[in-house]
Amino acid sequence: MHAPLPSLPPLPKHHALALRDYSASHGSHAHDHFQVLIGLEGVLDIEVEGRGAGIGVGDAQVVTPGDRHDFQARGPHSRCLVLDTAHAGWARCAERAPLDAPQLHTLARYLAQCLQQPQASALALLHGPALLLEAWRPAPANADSRRRHIDWTVLADWARDRWHMPLSVADLAEVACLSPSQFAQRCRDEQGMGAMQWLRALRLAHARELRLGGMSVAQTARRTGYRSPSALTAALRR
Repeated sequence: MHAPLPSLPPLPKHHALALRDYSASHGSHAHDHFQVLIGLEGVLDIEVEGRGAGIGVGDAQVVTPGDRHDFQARGPHSRCLVLDTAHAGWARCAERAPLDAPQLHTLARYLAQCLQQPQASALALLHGPALLLEAWRPAPANADSRRRHIDWTVLADWARDRWHMPLSVADLAEVACLSPSQFAQRCRDEQGMGAMQWLRALRLAHARELRLGGMSVAQTARRTGYRSPSALTAALRR
C-alpha cells in the first residue's frame, strides 16, 4: 500500500487524504484512527474483525479505530481514495452505508483527480475531508433546529491546546455552553462515544501525529499531557 503523495499540501489537523493502489498481496494492520475507503478501480477484498466485504467501484467502508483488518486486491490491482482521520464524526458513519452513494463516489473521483495535481487543487483538498463526511451523512432539513450547535472541530482544537491541563467533561461542556450532563449525552448522540473516550481518542491521535512527524517520545509525551514517555508508549501500543 503506497504512502500518501509527497507533494500533497498541508491538510487540516487530524486528516490525511490519499490515493492508494492495492495489489493481490495480503496486508493486515490496525490503527488508532478512522479509515474511510471509497472504491475507484477494481475490487478490494477487506475483512474487518472477521467481517468480510468487497469494495468495488462506488462502494465505501469506514474502518473504526482499533479494528484489525485484512485486505488484498481481487485480481491484479485495486485503487481506492483513502481518508485517515481522527474526526469522531465518522463513528456514526461506520454504522450505515452512505445516504447518497453516487454523490459520494462522484466526489471521491473528483478528489482523486485533485490528488494528481495537488498544487492546482489545494483548496479542494483542504476541504475534501469535510465534504466527504457531509456527503456520507447529510443532515435532514430542520432536524434538531432548537438544539445548541456544537462545533466539534473547534472544540477539538481547543482541547489540543490544553493537553497540559486535567480536562474534564465539565470543562468541555463549559466551552460548548451546555451542562455536563447535556454535553455528555450530545457526545454519545453525535460522536458515538462517551465524552472522556472522545477526549482520549483526540489526545492519542495527536500524539500519533507528532510521532509520525519525527518528534521524540519524551517531547511528544510532554506536548500531549501524558504523565511519562512510557505511558505514551503503552497507549500507542494498545
